[in-house]
Amino acid sequence: MARRENPEINAGSMADIAFLLLIFFLVTTTMDVDSGVSKKLAEKPPIDFKPPIIKEKNIFEISINRNNDLFVEGEIMELKDLRKATIAFIDNGGGEGKEENGVKTGPCTYCKGERDPESSDHPNKAIISVESDRGTEYGTYVSVQNELLAAYSELRNRLSQEKYGMSFTELEKAFKDSARKDESLRKKVKDIKNSYPQVISDTDPTSVQ
Repeated sequence: MARRENPEINAGSMADIAFLLLIFFLVTTTMDVDSGVSKKLAEKPPIDFKPPIIKEKNIFEISINRNNDLFVEGEIMELKDLRKATIAFIDNGGGEGKEENGVKTGPCTYCKGERDPESSDHPNKAIISVESDRGTEYGTYVSVQNELLAAYSELRNRLSQEKYGMSFTELEKAFKDSARKDESLRKKVKDIKNSYPQVISDTDPTSVQ
């Protein structure tokens, strides 16, 4: 009786199919991109550094509790109203040019705020303080930071448009396109940044009620 051989399975075509499926999933699958806030950490101060005296009215206090509720200056606020409130604080210009710590600063000539004596004296004195709870959702924290950055961007764009006929966004792009070699553009960018310095302080997460 003749011996029968077991038939072999051709695995070559299966390898081709597996390879095609791999390519298909690589092409069609979407990759999650982590969102975050770009920040430059402050350098460690020297040992003999003496922090300046800061008036309480020059600090804009923002806190986020574990329920993701937003509090601004002790009052609850909707996220959609934060940008407007931040702009009003930074652009208040309520100072009268008094001498402080040996430095005399005149009133803000480009501010368009209400000049409330109980709010910030000058944009270069305004400090945004953000406190979050350990249970605060990261998405809420990022949204708050985005609104604060947007407030500074709006103020810088407005001033740049008034002084140089272009928004600060366009001014920065033109400076970058010059490979950062155009000294005239460099001075303009520095002028706008110094007019509205971005000072956002993050305190260590605590238990915010």
